Amino acid sequence: MSTGFEAPPTTAAWRHCDSRDGFEVARFEVSRDAVGIAGATAAVADGEGWIAEYELELGADWITRRALVRSVAEGGASEILLEHDGAGSWTVNGESAPGLDGCFDADLEASSLTNAFPVHRLGLAIGDEADAPAAWVRAAGPTCERLEQRYRRIADGEEGHRYDYEAPDLQFQAQLEYDASGLVIAYPGIARRAQL
Repeated sequence: MSTGFEAPPTTAAWRHCDSRDGFEVARFEVSRDAVGIAGATAAVADGEGWIAEYELELGADWITRRALVRSVAEGGASEILLEHDGAGSWTVNGESAPGLDGCFDADLEASSLTNAFPVHRLGLAIGDEADAPAAWVRAAGPTCERLEQRYRRIADGEEGHRYDYEAPDLQFQAQLEYDASGLVIAYPGIARRAQL
């Protein structure tokens, strides 16, 4: 892989805090041609408990190819399947989703790890920035919509790489910290990497 990051660990975990209480664990399988990730988050947000399990397939370029998300929430169990042709076109549950055209990443609301995808894919130098719209899968439901996002790489810190992150539609901005493998270690208001 030519992303400039080390290979991810076999497993990683995050403690979700502030906007929700919960825990996320993910397992990585990395080959020359692909990155496979399986994980789950169990959390409570806005007085509702939910579980979201995910199976993600990415190319070696860290472009999302497939995302299967199963959730169990107050309304019951459901799942959603996103598939991407690698060139910017998506299907959601087998149906064309033109509103997602131009997105190269799946971003799961239930996961802090999916903010690693555009960072790997874009390979920004310090001072560079880029738009990274994503197919955003909501946690309870799950449902999918387009989410406009922007990343700007700023000077690296003691723990690793730092990026200014913005999601204008959500009126959300934060400075995200990543480790040497390009996984989030600090996501203010959302999650912090747990020690394994």
